[in-house]
Amino acid sequence: MGYILGIDQSTQGTKAVLVDGSGRIAGRKDLPHDQIINEKGWVSHDPEQIWENAKAVLRSVIEHVGASHAEIKALAITNQRETTLAWSKKTGKPLAHAIVWQCSRASDLCDQIAKEHAGCEDMIYERTGIKLSPYFPASKMAWLIQNEPAVAEAAKAGDLALGTIDAYLVYRLTGGKAFRTDYSNASRTQLFNLQTLAWDEEICSLFGVPVEALPDVTDSDGDYGETDLDGYLAAPIPIRGVLGDSHGALFGHNCRLSGGIKATYGTGSSIMLNIGDAFVLSSHGLTTSLGWKVGGKVAYVLEGNINYSAAVISWLKNDVQLIESPAETSRLSLEANPEDTTVLVPAFSGLGAPWWKNDARAMLYGMSRTTGKKEIVKAACESIAYQINAVVQAMRDDTHLAIETLSVDGGATGNEFLMQFQSDIAGARIRIPDMQELSVLGPVYAAGLATGFYDEDVFKALSYTEYQPKMSAEERNRKLDSWNEAIGKLLN
Repeated sequence: MGYILGIDQSTQGTKAVLVDGSGRIAGRKDLPHDQIINEKGWVSHDPEQIWENAKAVLRSVIEHVGASHAEIKALAITNQRETTLAWSKKTGKPLAHAIVWQCSRASDLCDQIAKEHAGCEDMIYERTGIKLSPYFPASKMAWLIQNEPAVAEAAKAGDLALGTIDAYLVYRLTGGKAFRTDYSNASRTQLFNLQTLAWDEEICSLFGVPVEALPDVTDSDGDYGETDLDGYLAAPIPIRGVLGDSHGALFGHNCRLSGGIKATYGTGSSIMLNIGDAFVLSSHGLTTSLGWKVGGKVAYVLEGNINYSAAVISWLKNDVQLIESPAETSRLSLEANPEDTTVLVPAFSGLGAPWWKNDARAMLYGMSRTTGKKEIVKAACESIAYQINAVVQAMRDDTHLAIETLSVDGGATGNEFLMQFQSDIAGARIRIPDMQELSVLGPVYAAGLATGFYDEDVFKALSYTEYQPKMSAEERNRKLDSWNEAIGKLLN
């Protein structure tokens, strides 16, 4: 008997899982952390609270399962990728609150960099695969240095550590002995050159980020030191698997070969395609990053993110109060008039990939006098599938891959209407696993493979429910024409 311990550090909280020798989750424990939002709408987290919660859930899940300390073979980490932290190398203590990924406080800083350095936006995109944006850690790190005195002082003294949440947790878990991040997280910072596979000193200089304050970039299944969970375990265990959350889900779905693709249905959605060992810049509104470096080999990915996925269902329930529970949406959609032409474009906070129109506004389009509650609910569910299909189609256009199978995860995958419609509108088989914790299972499986605890059969731990396309090509094209017409009205 043995287990791999996994930690999933998300936007809302900290989750710990214990995964057994068959690759199944034996236990799970969660704790939320505070969402610190000021009068300007800046979003922050307390890194010290996150550290205390991480220790608490890791210890709690071991005790919940009743595992002996000797049975814990390794620790793996997945994390929300762009949340940015600054801490002291000497003490490990945070020097300021973390800047959360949604926070755009560094937007003026990005505008200033673009204004003062002609051509830098193209250079940044060509080297990092992502457009200059306050969403990514580079400008968040610059903001911390410019606006937090303790961070600036640590930078001058050579005591500054900057990184994403994975690097911070590794640092704390190892008592400061390991200052490391993995390739997937590094590739989302906007400071990592995807062609040289190293921190880009010119881009770091543009942002005023000292390269020596950044962590060593380590294979996703590499050596991240050892931890005894701050004195809890009788003997230390290795940290051997680290992946950003979307990358972890791709790995967990066993999309390890070029052409493997997954979509996560969360508040928003991340759609990620493995494109193999060659760096490809998107010409259709997607970002390029690294899926991982495992077994000494890198895998590049294309990714598209949409703002409103399951959040559309929350809008139906909480804002317009058309439903009392998300569980109603599948039934109401199936009961709606199939001939109704209503389209919802849920651009409540702009449109993400592949359109990237931040000032877009949501729209109901194509209603008739007989459009009612059921038809609007159906349009809301369909809008999720239309957006994901637009990203999938952009991936097809960029890579010329057929993309005939889409692995999916997230709460909305329980909506039978949505899953069938997604299959129909994307013209692809949909695969839904019987375990939903794919983000953390990815690095857990990577850690288990690296330590010899698992072999390749671990990916057989997941069983899948599948949906196949049933819609005629004529109907599919008609529906896509209606969606594209609505998008065109909105964009123009």
